[in-house]
Amino acid sequence: MSGIDLNDIKRRMEGAINAFKSDIASLRTGRASANILDPVMVEAYGSRVPLNQVANITVPEARMLGVSIWDKSMVGAVDRAIRESNLGLNPIVDGQSLRIPLPELNEERRKSLVKVAHDYAEKAKVAVRHVRRDGMDGLKKAEKDGDIGQDESRSQSEKVQKMTDDTISEVDRLLGDKEKEIMQV
Repeated sequence: MSGIDLNDIKRRMEGAINAFKSDIASLRTGRASANILDPVMVEAYGSRVPLNQVANITVPEARMLGVSIWDKSMVGAVDRAIRESNLGLNPIVDGQSLRIPLPELNEERRKSLVKVAHDYAEKAKVAVRHVRRDGMDGLKKAEKDGDIGQDESRSQSEKVQKMTDDTISEVDRLLGDKEKEIMQV
């Protein structure tokens, strides 16, 4: 009796949740967070690298980020990368570091951040559904090949469906929490 590896399916669904958590952590709310700069890629030494590989990011106060760049020659590239990142941030160059004041979020900006969060949630749900489809295809194949019986196949497909439903409701819960956090003035 084999069928499919339910633990593998669970692990892959948890991977989709973790990717979603990471995506929404980078969305800006009222408070400063070093995660805001996670999506920023810097042109460094002939390739594009994440900002955290060329600088240290700190949160010196509630509405300010500090970026200490390790290599003095990278200051311009880091400044440019942050300005071009569509995060609406304007760094202030201060020697070998940058100070980034976070502007107040207006209603329009909050709504656009919520829209981005919804896009991230949809992406996570699609990933979960892909995992479910892979699992269901595996079950159909195992049943067709005679590796498992119809009852076992039905039982496992119900487990896969339950995992899918639970994972999608977790995505919805996280999205709801993030939405409240963004819209809170």
